[in-house]
Amino acid sequence: MAKAKTKAATPIQKVLNFVKQNKIEFIDFKFMDFPGQWQHLTIPISEFDAKTFVDGIGFDGSSIRGWKAINESDMLIIPDPNTMFSDPFVKAPTISLICDVYEPATKEKYSRCPRSIAEKAEAYLKSTGIADTIYFGPEAEFFIFDDVRFDSTPNSAFYFVDSEEGRWNTGTDIGPNLGYRPRYKEGYFPIPPTDALNDLRNEMVQKLINMDIQVEAQHHEVASGGQCEIDMRFQPLLKSADQLLMFKYVVKNTAKLSGKTATYMPKPLAGDNGSGMHLNTSLWKKGKPLFAGGGYAGLSELGLYYIGGILKHAAALLAFTNPLTNSYKRLVPGFEAPVKLAYSQSNRSAALRIPMYSSNPKAKRVEFRCPDPAANPYLAFSALMMAGLDGIINRIDPGDPLDKDIYDMDPEELAFVPSTPETLSESLRALENDHEFLLKGDVFTEDVIRTWIDYKFDKEIRPLALQPHPFEYGMYFDV
Repeated sequence: MAKAKTKAATPIQKVLNFVKQNKIEFIDFKFMDFPGQWQHLTIPISEFDAKTFVDGIGFDGSSIRGWKAINESDMLIIPDPNTMFSDPFVKAPTISLICDVYEPATKEKYSRCPRSIAEKAEAYLKSTGIADTIYFGPEAEFFIFDDVRFDSTPNSAFYFVDSEEGRWNTGTDIGPNLGYRPRYKEGYFPIPPTDALNDLRNEMVQKLINMDIQVEAQHHEVASGGQCEIDMRFQPLLKSADQLLMFKYVVKNTAKLSGKTATYMPKPLAGDNGSGMHLNTSLWKKGKPLFAGGGYAGLSELGLYYIGGILKHAAALLAFTNPLTNSYKRLVPGFEAPVKLAYSQSNRSAALRIPMYSSNPKAKRVEFRCPDPAANPYLAFSALMMAGLDGIINRIDPGDPLDKDIYDMDPEELAFVPSTPETLSESLRALENDHEFLLKGDVFTEDVIRTWIDYKFDKEIRPLALQPHPFEYGMYFDV
């Protein structure tokens, strides 16, 4: 007699089975605030069961940046069972679950929940019939420092960062000073002992692999003073954004356990390269890549239109992909960051690059080089996809490629090539005037766009404008 087939466990059952088999004591719920930081709350296992995935956990939404007023502040988080991972940084046996945010009265997803925007973006992509999957492969660079101090008071302002491998320490009397430190702008791929962080990056990679995140490579980056990169395997939009947050969590906490600190601030050091987050992206349908074709750089017509959409909306996109006032200190000539909105094959001086490592159609992708790792990935990935789709739907011609070293071109030649915005204010004004493409499929809403713009002006741009800067003292004290 044939045996009956065993019914596969549901994602919720898998979580409950894992909890029981591994004697988990705490459940940690992680969710994203509006600007782009993970928040969390923890419950003991006695308060956790299958109903948690339906009823959720209540919290005060008025205390979360960019969200509700205090008179309507009750919110729910409901965990996604597909996001479970064992948390290596908590002493007691703990699993983490990534959550969506809901309105308690209606049980509808909260429109300002960044993760729900990414979910709507994936649904909209399928509804267009153009593709069923978009992949993102973020390359998020970061710095590892040994000491960070900063303050801003009515009568003082300063910051001080230090790294034992910072080139500025070649003359420091630390007895003994062993001298191996990357030169400014020459930190790309040195071997130890110049690369002093190889073991620490390997430790980060091991933790990521244990959390089922595929890692392709790790290496030192261009800047002196501890700039690093760990490359993760590309994933569909939502999963890639989830994994990027897990990645940042691992990097920061692994560094802290080693007595160091990690930052994804785009430009923490003057006079050396900043940290970018190049975004590799491609569209697929029924398991087939859509960007490969017989056009320029092996691109399809669809792939070129996708580039056209990004170039058209780039100024507005940067409000999400480069969301800090500090972001625009990186987007300047001379530090390998793109400042001209052009596309080109292999060319790292262009804002959009088509990598040419492989002739395999599955490897054909577009790399947007402007973004930085301060971006809220749910919003940045979704906005980038919406711009590309707008290019495809409206058949936006990207124009001719710019196959030259843009950094070395004559200024007169470059006069007709659009530039990236010079400030966050400029990007936000561009977003204010160009966001119809984001509203399709209700992916973004007018409320989300307005709240993002207002938050950035009220909480970041205007307060910074009111603060005297230490550099101003050097320029102006003797007036």
